[in-house]
Amino acid sequence: MARVGIIGIGHAAFGRRSDATVQELAFEAFRAAMNDAGIGRSDIDASVIGSVPEYHKQRSLAGVVQEYLGLNPKPTWLTEVACASGCAAVRTGWMSIMAGVHRVVAIVGCQKMTELETPEILALMGRVGEVQWESIFGTTFPGYYAMFARRHMHEFGTTHEQMLSVAVKNHFYGAKNNYAMFRKEITIEKARDSDPVASPLQVFDCCANADGAACVILADEERAKALCKKPVIWLTGMGCATSSMSVLRRPNLVGLPSAQIAAAEAYEMAGVKPTDINVAEVHDCFTIAEIMACEDLGFCKKGDGGKLIADRQTYIGGKIPVNLDGGLKAKGHPVGATGVSMTVEIAKQLRGEAGERQVPNARIGLTHNVGGIGQYTFVQILRRE
Repeated sequence: MARVGIIGIGHAAFGRRSDATVQELAFEAFRAAMNDAGIGRSDIDASVIGSVPEYHKQRSLAGVVQEYLGLNPKPTWLTEVACASGCAAVRTGWMSIMAGVHRVVAIVGCQKMTELETPEILALMGRVGEVQWESIFGTTFPGYYAMFARRHMHEFGTTHEQMLSVAVKNHFYGAKNNYAMFRKEITIEKARDSDPVASPLQVFDCCANADGAACVILADEERAKALCKKPVIWLTGMGCATSSMSVLRRPNLVGLPSAQIAAAEAYEMAGVKPTDINVAEVHDCFTIAEIMACEDLGFCKKGDGGKLIADRQTYIGGKIPVNLDGGLKAKGHPVGATGVSMTVEIAKQLRGEAGERQVPNARIGLTHNVGGIGQYTFVQILRRE
């Protein structure tokens, strides 16, 4: 079977980037990835842009970014599946190479979130299920995940303290990531004393909207080996699935069916098991989301996610290190960029370039990128030979 590899990675700083437009953020990450790969624009056959233009009130975003990157007249297109738009872009680029349509593709995830007021962003994101009757009750992302948290607590005895342990861990590693929005460690007491958002969730249970961009350069096996001066990171498992827009149609509220299906698909394609994964990036939009992700991905059995976190098994040296770049929680969540950023982090880990956040001898990594409240999930398995 043909293979697709990552030959270049780049990342812009996440945060309140009032110093840059969305095009400039995209260029910041693209330039870094091109320099990392050691290639020029003539080597690129196409680009895929992951973003949600509605969040910065800009349409035709792919063309705008493509022109700013200096890639015209090469083809480009936009992928948009809410918070999973970044990994949707990676998968789309991977598919175009696997199909033999292109040989080298630039994947750029980019987003400006902070120019809209919080109530406006909450309203836009809360209407992710507006075709369903739930939206008339003022649904918000914190509200949905608060329901997941309450049900998980009820069924498994998960505690809010275990959830806050996710925040403590992710801020611990975020403090060591130069690209993270929040670069300060926190204590469990500080997290516990934060303001309420949607019971039981508090401020430190929730990720923050951010501006940012990330980029990966993909190539087919022949071009990857010819162009890349660094170890090639291969995309060996690419799973994705969808769930109903309405949570009322879900079998339960303690996991995401789309994540479970996408994970099984990715493991089978890659020929690996959950116990083979050395490092993972999961979609921790809320602390309960990381707990559910660890269960959905098979890192522990259903109901044991809280204990896995509290026992420090998701730190370096534990059973499965998770979100060593700070995750969405500390790094920030520019929705279109998040999935590509996860891919950059795992590629960095597998290359051995993560510095003080490095997992020793990491060979196989995983990303888990969720759109909406689990309507879309993409799971990627990456491997270094």
